[in-house]
Amino acid sequence: MGEEVEEVYISNGGNNEENGSEECEWFEEEIDKDLKLSYALNSVLHRGTSKYQDIALLDTKHFGKALVIDGKMQSTEMDEFIYHECLIHPALLFHPDPKKVFIMGGGEGSAAREVLKHNTIKSVIMCDIDQEVVDFCRKYLTANYKAFACDKLNLIINDAKAELEKREEKYDVIVGDLADPVKGGPCYQLYTKSFYHNVLKPKLNYKGIFVTQAGPAGVFTHKEVFTSIYNTLNHVFKHVKAYTTHIPSFADTWGWVMASDHPLTLNSDEINERIKERIKGELLFLNGESLISSTTMNKTVHQSLLDETHVYTEDDARFIYGHGMACYA
Repeated sequence: MGEEVEEVYISNGGNNEENGSEECEWFEEEIDKDLKLSYALNSVLHRGTSKYQDIALLDTKHFGKALVIDGKMQSTEMDEFIYHECLIHPALLFHPDPKKVFIMGGGEGSAAREVLKHNTIKSVIMCDIDQEVVDFCRKYLTANYKAFACDKLNLIINDAKAELEKREEKYDVIVGDLADPVKGGPCYQLYTKSFYHNVLKPKLNYKGIFVTQAGPAGVFTHKEVFTSIYNTLNHVFKHVKAYTTHIPSFADTWGWVMASDHPLTLNSDEINERIKERIKGELLFLNGESLISSTTMNKTVHQSLLDETHVYTEDDARFIYGHGMACYA
């Protein structure tokens, strides 16, 4: 990998003998120009710059191992199950019989791990642009060893747009497990109306479902990209469903959006029954009741979803705070 990224790691200034705390390094994530989150570290397992993005794998004191891309926390060992269960299982459960899944991104392997829990699945394509992210996640994230070794998983290193364009086959579910859209980052084109309409939607089978992570969805952060992604998908698909939940390591509510040309209608009992019939093992976070409740927004976010007019395009994109530091080629 390339040069180390030093500026995101700071010292706490030494020992604090009065309260007994020991000196340690910290990772700071800049949320806004006047707001940062800090995570105490045991160690830095890996850091550097790939062709596409700055990457760090940290061992945090509170959340365990943490993957950081372009200065943004992507997932942590302690609570990644919340994010990935919410990303994967709703779409697969709403689909009547999902067999083939295409994951855009997902290099750490957690999305594939959750897909492979469904006994209906025959094949999973995981397409990530960054070989170096995949390589060190395979090395360090032990929870995903079995997923990477599964015969049903086909790992491809390529741009997801280019890979979908050249493939003739269609999929029951397509998943957007992408980094957040930041200026200078490699992913924002995969949130645009033209990509959804011209590339992605034609690759869905009859009754196919697309689901994507959609960024922060808190009462103060939901207008960054969440409402725009929701509105953009409303211009491409007949049925769109947004849902949110709190992710502790992100210190915010997070959003996802499902979209299909066929109704997304299940009640909590039907969802629980499908979980029982289809999923091997126990889910740690999601059940029918929590999934249904996650589609109910607070008053402010609900109104913003109704009022949003912005459509994501290459020339008129929205970004979360921050900037990709690596060169995108």
